[in-house]
Amino acid sequence: MDDAAIVELYLARDENAILCTAEKYGERLRGIALRIVNDAPGAEECENDAYLSAWNLIPPHEPRDYLFAFLGRIVRHIAIDRCRKQQAEKRSAAVCGLTAELEQCLPAADDVEGEVNAKALAQAINGFLSGCTADQRKIFVRRYWYCDSIEQISRLYGFSQSKVKTTLFRLRGALKEELRKEGFSV
Repeated sequence: MDDAAIVELYLARDENAILCTAEKYGERLRGIALRIVNDAPGAEECENDAYLSAWNLIPPHEPRDYLFAFLGRIVRHIAIDRCRKQQAEKRSAAVCGLTAELEQCLPAADDVEGEVNAKALAQAINGFLSGCTADQRKIFVRRYWYCDSIEQISRLYGFSQSKVKTTLFRLRGALKEELRKEGFSV
C-alpha cells in the first residue's frame, strides 16, 4: 500500500492504518529506535508510541508524500526522550556520544532565541549538506540521523573505518565554520 493510501486510512480514523504502517515501516522504525536506545524492548515501545503519536497527529498533518520521514522523526524524538530519561536516572545511552560529537558545532537551543532560530538552523544544515558530495551526505545522515556506528557505516558503503571517522571529523569542522558564516554562534 502506498503512503497516500495509508494517510487516507488515518484521516478516515481507520485502525487498519496502524497495521499498514507497521507492515510497511515497522522494521525500519524499530531499527532507528534500537540504534538510539540500544534496547530491543525499549525500541519496540518507541515504535508503538510512534504509531500512537502518528494517530494523534494525522490529522491535522497529512504526510502523503513523506510518511516515512514523518514517522522517522517521531520515533527518533521518542527514542531520544527515552534516552534522556534513562540518562537522568544515571543509565548510559548510545545517543550521548553522538550528541557530544555534534555539540561542538551546533548552537544551543536552550533559550527563546535558539527556538526562533531552529528553522533557520535546519535550513543552514540542509544547505551545507546539499553542498557536500553524495558519500559525505550518506555518511553524515547515517551517523547523525540513523545513529549508525562507524563500523556499520563502513560496512554499508565499503569504506574503511578510518575514512568514515576522518570524513565525519572534517564535516563537523566544515559545518561549524559554515554555521559561523551564516551568523550562528557556535
